[in-house]
Amino acid sequence: MAVADPKPSLVERLFADHRSALQTFFRRRIRSKADAPDLAQEVYIRMLRIKDQQTLRNPVLYLYTVANNLVKEHAVLEHRQASCIDIDGAPAQELLETLPEFDANLDATQRVARLGVVLKQLRPKCRAAVVLRFTHELSYREIGIHLGVSPQMAKKYVAQALGHCQRRMARLAGMNP
Repeated sequence: MAVADPKPSLVERLFADHRSALQTFFRRRIRSKADAPDLAQEVYIRMLRIKDQQTLRNPVLYLYTVANNLVKEHAVLEHRQASCIDIDGAPAQELLETLPEFDANLDATQRVARLGVVLKQLRPKCRAAVVLRFTHELSYREIGIHLGVSPQMAKKYVAQALGHCQRRMARLAGMNP
């Protein structure tokens, strides 16, 4: 008995043809470039939820409409997460201590390498603020002077960077070394 080779669905064909372009689309529109593959995957999942895919008049246009809506949702989520960080609350050191634990066999060198990757994903001023704060132990006032911003903005840069690092390190912790 021969098994028929199933024809790929419309969504599978769309995703195969447009995955790379979709990831480029996200990389150009979001802050955290590393989230682009996840967002492209989310587009695929949402497209699969369409009950009757054949009713789509222009599937490619619809694909990018879903992607554009995801960009907006992602921006709102990032804004909410950033505004939930209390920059006057817990000291930064306490925030760093709340990073998820890694497997026992993951050594410090690997963690430092992963943190380096995560730090490179930050916007330049956020990255500079974190380096000045934790490597050079500068005050927010001194960071502000160095970056040409107010001390309050320097605090925000550090808080945004810590939030980003927490999220990305948590994702990396779930992956195999």
